[in-house]
Amino acid sequence: MTTPLAGSAFDSLRLDAVPDREALRRAYELPSDAAVRKQMTELTEQTRRLIGCSSLVLVASADAEGNCDVSPRGGPAGFVAVLDARTVAIPDATGNKRLDTLQNVVATGRAGLLFVIPGRTTTLRVNGRAVVSTRPELLSQLTAVGKPPASALVLGIEEVYPHCPKSLLRSGAWKPEQWLPADAQPTSAEVTLAQLRMPALTIADIEQAEADSLKYRYE
Repeated sequence: MTTPLAGSAFDSLRLDAVPDREALRRAYELPSDAAVRKQMTELTEQTRRLIGCSSLVLVASADAEGNCDVSPRGGPAGFVAVLDARTVAIPDATGNKRLDTLQNVVATGRAGLLFVIPGRTTTLRVNGRAVVSTRPELLSQLTAVGKPPASALVLGIEEVYPHCPKSLLRSGAWKPEQWLPADAQPTSAEVTLAQLRMPALTIADIEQAEADSLKYRYE
C-alpha cells in the first residue's frame, strides 16, 4: 500500500523526475537540422525587422541564487532599440519600482528576451550578456515610451532564435473568437485584492488605484 505523500504536488512529482540531460534526451527524438542551424549569434536584417515590429517583449532573468523571474515590457512597435547587430536596448518605463529584473541583471549579468508581435505567430528568442545602463546619451534615444527612462536594459546578443509558430497557433492568442469571456476570469482588481490580504481595502479602492496608475503611467 502506498503511503500518501505530504506537501504539494511538486514535492511528490520531483521524487521520480527526469534526473539528467541524458535521460531527458531519451524521452525525445533528435531535433531537425534546421532547428539547430537557425540559431545565430547576431541579428540579420529580417530579425532586426521583427524586433522593430514587436510591441511586447518578455524578459527572463535570475538572481545570484538562481531564483528566476519573467517580466513583460511593452511599448509602441520599435520601442526596443537595435544598437547594432549584437546589441539591443530596452527602456525601463515606469512600473511598480520593485526592480526585480534590473536587480537580477546587476547580480548576474545575464538575461533572455522573447519578442512577441501582435497578430503574428512567430516569436524571436534573444539571449546573452546584460547590463543596466544610465548613460544619458543612450537614454535620450529611448523615448518611445514617453520620455527618457531612468535606465535601460542592454543585452549583448549571444543567441538569436526564431521560434516556430506552434505555441501561438495552439493558444489561439490572436483569435478573438477563441478568447474566454471577461466574466470567466477574475478581474485585475480582484486578483490584486486577494494578493494584498488587507481587509480594509475594497475592490473599488483597487480599481481606482489601477485607473490612477494608468492615467499617470509616464510619471
